[in-house]
Amino acid sequence: MPPSIRPGRDTDADSLIALIGACWRQYPGVILDVDAELPELRALASHYAGKGGMLWVAEADGRIDGMIATVPYDGHAWEICRVYVQPSRHGSGLGPRLLAVAEAFAREAGAVRLFLWSDTRFDRAHRFYEKHHYVRQGPIRVLDDLSNSLEFGYAKPVAGIEVLDAAAAASAVRPLAALLSACVDSGASVSFLPPLAADTSLAFWKRMAAGVAAGERILLAAWQDARLVGTAMLVFSAAPNQPHCADVQMLLVDAGARRRGVARALMQHLEAEAGQRGRTLLTLQTRAGDEADLLCRSAAWQEAGRIPGFTMNARGEACDSVLFWKRLPYCNR
Repeated sequence: MPPSIRPGRDTDADSLIALIGACWRQYPGVILDVDAELPELRALASHYAGKGGMLWVAEADGRIDGMIATVPYDGHAWEICRVYVQPSRHGSGLGPRLLAVAEAFAREAGAVRLFLWSDTRFDRAHRFYEKHHYVRQGPIRVLDDLSNSLEFGYAKPVAGIEVLDAAAAASAVRPLAALLSACVDSGASVSFLPPLAADTSLAFWKRMAAGVAAGERILLAAWQDARLVGTAMLVFSAAPNQPHCADVQMLLVDAGARRRGVARALMQHLEAEAGQRGRTLLTLQTRAGDEADLLCRSAAWQEAGRIPGFTMNARGEACDSVLFWKRLPYCNR
C-alpha cells in the first residue's frame, strides 16, 4: 500500500531522526549529531508551526518513509525544507507527492516564490529539484557544521519570467530539454525535426548553457503554476561591425500554457533585456504562418523578406521562412 501523507507530530521525532540518518549515510562525511547541531528534530512539528510553517510525513504500516516541511521566509517567499525519502522508496513517486503537498500549502498561503537549500554532495536531490523546475540561484552557502557542509540554493517563481545566469542555465537543461522535445514533436519550427531524441535535446541545452556562461547569449525561462513552461534566447552578434544587433531564437511555450500570453511576455522581456544592453536591432527567423510569425506581426516587428522552401517540415514538405526585424530605443543601463 502506498504511504499516506499526514501532518507531522512531535512524537514522530525518533522516526524522523532515523529517516534523516538513513539518507545522510549514503554520503561520506555527512554527520548527524542531533544534540550538538539539530536539537529542533526532537520537536520538529512545533519548530515549524512556531515559524508559521508546516511539517508532513509519509507513513505506511506504522513506518515513516518520507518527510517535508515548508516555512515562510518573508511576505512572498517560502522555503521548502527537510525533503527526505527512505532510500528504499526512491523512484516510487513518493518524493513528488510530498513536494506537491508542501508547494500547494505555500502557494495557498500566498507564496510567489519557492526556494530551498541542498548540500552540494546530494547529487540525487539536485536532479530531483531540477526535474521539478527549480534552478540554481545565488552563491554557495557555507555552513560551519561538523559535516563541513556547502549548500546550493535552488528557487523558482510560482509565475513569472526570469533571466537565467550560468548556474541557473546549467541546472535547467533537463526541463528545457523536455520542453524543446515536446514543442518539436508538436510541430515547432526550431531547427529540429520530430521525433527529437532526449539526448540530442539535452546536448543542445548544455551547449546553450555554456553560451550563457561565455556571455554569448541571454536565456529566459517562464514559469506558470510553479512549472517551467516557456523559454527564449537572445543571441548577441559576434561581428565587430554589429555591436548593436542580436537574434531572437528558441521561443518555446509548452502546449498546455499557450494562449495565455507567455510567448508575448517572453518577447517583451527579451526586448527589454536587449535594450538595456545596447542592442537596438533585433532579428528573428521563423516559418511562414506559424505562431511566431503571427506574434511578430502583432508586436510591431517588420518583415524583411522570405525565403521560399528554406526549411522542411516533418512530412518532408518545403516551407517558406520569414525574416523579421525590430528596432529598439537605446536604453543602456
